[in-house]
Amino acid sequence: MNALAATNRNFRHVARILGLDYKLEKSPLVPFREIKVECTIPKDNDTLVSYVGFRIQHDNARGPMKGGIHYHPEQGRSQVDPDEANALAQLMTWKTAVVNIPYGGANGGIGCNPRDLSISE
Repeated sequence: MNALAATNRNFRHVARILGLDYKLEKSPLVPFREIKVECTIPKDNDTLVSYVGFRIQHDNARGPMKGGIHYHPEQGRSQVDPDEANALAQLMTWKTAVVNIPYGGANGGIGCNPRDLSISE
């Protein structure tokens, strides 16, 4: 079971315990927005390389969305996976709500190794 399926299962279980209406139980499982981008940038050796990145914005009902961004050289590995980011965005939404911080949840990632990139002027 992947992280998103586990997170959704746990949320549905808690929703049943709390007696939430089915319609109310369904809506928090769907993210507010999913953004996917592809960036092509020149490297120091004058070659071009393309990276795919994404951001899952889960909920902004309580305030601006906060969450991390993950990097990994291989897309679909580690936490650079849309399902994993979706699960982490949901969890951030629930964590901020439980401790009454006025933020929603978000998370994202890009399939690149930051050590392979340089800042050149």
